[in-house]
Amino acid sequence: MYEIKITKATQLKAKPTDESQLGFGKIFSDHMLMINYDEGQGWHDARVVPYGNLSLDPACSVLHYGQEIFEGAKCYRTEKGFNLFRIRDNFERMNHSAERMGMAKMPVELYMESLMALLNLDKEWTPHKEGTSLYIRPTMIATDAQLGVSAAKSYLYYVLLSPSGAYYASGLAPVSIYVEDQLVRAVRGGVGFAKTGGNYAASILAGAKAKHEGHAQVLWLDGVEQRYIEEVGSMNMMFVYENKKIVTPALNGSILPGITRDSVLKLAKHMGYEVEEKRMAIDDVIADAKNGKLTEAFGTGTAAVVSPVNKIAYKGTEVKIGDGNIGKITQKLYDTLTGIQFGKLADQFGWITTF
Repeated sequence: MYEIKITKATQLKAKPTDESQLGFGKIFSDHMLMINYDEGQGWHDARVVPYGNLSLDPACSVLHYGQEIFEGAKCYRTEKGFNLFRIRDNFERMNHSAERMGMAKMPVELYMESLMALLNLDKEWTPHKEGTSLYIRPTMIATDAQLGVSAAKSYLYYVLLSPSGAYYASGLAPVSIYVEDQLVRAVRGGVGFAKTGGNYAASILAGAKAKHEGHAQVLWLDGVEQRYIEEVGSMNMMFVYENKKIVTPALNGSILPGITRDSVLKLAKHMGYEVEEKRMAIDDVIADAKNGKLTEAFGTGTAAVVSPVNKIAYKGTEVKIGDGNIGKITQKLYDTLTGIQFGKLADQFGWITTF
């Protein structure tokens, strides 16, 4: 057991009354969690405090060299209480990210106990409306107040809670994606597999270009040959062939090992679908979409769960996938996964933490 100090807010915020207008990551609960790390002392001063601004030295190393990691998880309101989905996997992945970024790792039990202290105080911020959730954003930043490129000796870990609706305003409506064949998001040997802010910063310019041309997201290619499919926006990408086989790009060091990705693959196998992870050339995927072998496509991630794709734009041409609607397999996977998350279907995989 870890000692976690609780300081309750004296003035509570008004909770949203219209949960259909929540959006994503725009509203935050009354409290936040903070824990400090110093070399030689380790993690200390775990505390839940009223939500507020951070005070950082202008020379703080995270501001200059980007030594930062984060995670994304969700709390779901159920008929019996609240569910967390694969939360320990999130914290295990955060430690993998910390290791790659040269940052301090934290015991998973400290991650868990401190999060529960925060959730027990602010769990009623979890919205009620179907499809909504309380988004959980654990973050770690380097706080050394000195200029110089080196691993920091001090860190701040903090967690925010945000009642959220659908990540995309279109919900499960299929979207068009744009293949970026000039800019690169990540390369093998880099930090593509880590959940660090730099990966997302590298995607912003191409994302703005895609939206300007009427597409919802960017489909990224590998950083060496710019031939093989990697991620779509901030999600992993899945392709359904001939209504029976699900194929996804193999993890190679530049692709984030998504927890939703892993869950979808496990669910698909459990449902009897064939699953394959391999290198996927964009030219082959486009050809398969044209000849009808590719019957569905969708992205997977914590925020959106699944995002169906009905059109791929590549080198000035647009190729349609399926009949323009969400595919039957995509819908089935979404319904099953969210059913488990919201406690409506049995959890046969041991993924749910209840409280």
